[in-house]
Amino acid sequence: MYKGEREILELLAKKKILDFDDISKETGLHLDTVRRAVESLKGNGFVDVKREEYSISEVTKELENYVKKGFPEFSVFRKAGEGKGISDLSETEKRIGLVWAKKKGFVSIEKGKLVQMKKAADVEKEKELMIETYRQIKTTGKTKNKVVLDKFFQRHLVQRKTAKKSIAGYTGKPVSSMKEEKFNVNIEGSDAPLGKKHPLTKMSDRIKKIMAELGFEEMEGSVVESSFWNFDALFQPQDHPARELADTFYLEGKSKLPEDKKLVERVREAHERGWKYKWSEKEAEKTVLRTHTTCLSARYLADMKDKKPKKYFAVGRVFRNEATDYSHLAEFNQVEGIIAWEGATFRNLLGVLKEIYKKLGFEKIRFRPSYFPYTEPSLEVEVYFEEKKQWLELGGAGIFRPEVSIPLAGIYPVLAWGLSLERPLMILLDMKDIRDFYKNDLNFLKSARPGI
Repeated sequence: MYKGEREILELLAKKKILDFDDISKETGLHLDTVRRAVESLKGNGFVDVKREEYSISEVTKELENYVKKGFPEFSVFRKAGEGKGISDLSETEKRIGLVWAKKKGFVSIEKGKLVQMKKAADVEKEKELMIETYRQIKTTGKTKNKVVLDKFFQRHLVQRKTAKKSIAGYTGKPVSSMKEEKFNVNIEGSDAPLGKKHPLTKMSDRIKKIMAELGFEEMEGSVVESSFWNFDALFQPQDHPARELADTFYLEGKSKLPEDKKLVERVREAHERGWKYKWSEKEAEKTVLRTHTTCLSARYLADMKDKKPKKYFAVGRVFRNEATDYSHLAEFNQVEGIIAWEGATFRNLLGVLKEIYKKLGFEKIRFRPSYFPYTEPSLEVEVYFEEKKQWLELGGAGIFRPEVSIPLAGIYPVLAWGLSLERPLMILLDMKDIRDFYKNDLNFLKSARPGI
């Protein structure tokens, strides 16, 4: 039984339905603790879980700048009180401030002079209301002041974004049927069986051996990564849904951008030219648990000092902020690979992938067109599982978009792939639930078939 399970179940029995954030607030449990406990309750039939999308408001950099330095309509009102004319206004005040000062009835223009039309106290109240509305949106993503919010939208000072939330609902199964786990510690001693490697460790070692045989060098790196390397260097826009809290684990503190300022500038230019928005260093400095090992590929490409052909691979843990079930985990392993060679072709990519899976014991391999954010063209790799008589998808691959590889290394094309470690092993071991890998079940470890 996970920490907080009974407390959460008793709360849901009263409230019937709550999202994870509300459960965390009402119980005082950390959000990650809530996720684990609810998933366990779901597995035992006490709760149902669903995910919903909803709209939130997000302030823009322009609005933040106005809050810090002042809205232009208020400076126009102040200058009107000083007896100034249109010629005394700055370009921003003329272009934006004057328009909104007139719309709001702050000022009028008489013979080129600005004239105040409202009391200073009333204008000050509106200013305070706008700043308070900004604070509400900044902290909660919403506000009760629809009038100010609509004006912010009209001025493009606030934008709408889609967020996701997980909701737990009580199924009605009696709380009294929850069983407390008991452990018998009065066990007679016996000789411990010889230890053996976990199947995941054996599979990882096997893949590393295969990649070494194919001439690849291994990449290494931390599971804690900056958003710059995890997202920006891979040409993933800063407003992409994958960056939201519902999909990514964010950590406190900010990460440093690369010391190579020219590299940062090339990535910035690629985003602003390709995605048509103002790229933010602040967003790129956020710290995350890496969502893929492709961030290692980005780092190694950026470290290439010449354009000599290189082949790299990595096997490592990655993290996704999502509910777990029989086929999904919040933490799993990925097999990464790149070939940086200007003479490489799509046919080379298919050949390497076929060789990797043949060495793993899969005879029938096929490829299907697909889409991934940072490769084009892209494909999915499928293998035929004889026992189930069906094709199963095991990973994705493609050629890095020029917006990825050229800013990093000045090289194109770069062949790339990200493959699952757990999924092919599940097929080889005839497993039905991916969570069984991590249950520390000695019977599972003892019975795992040899020869992996």
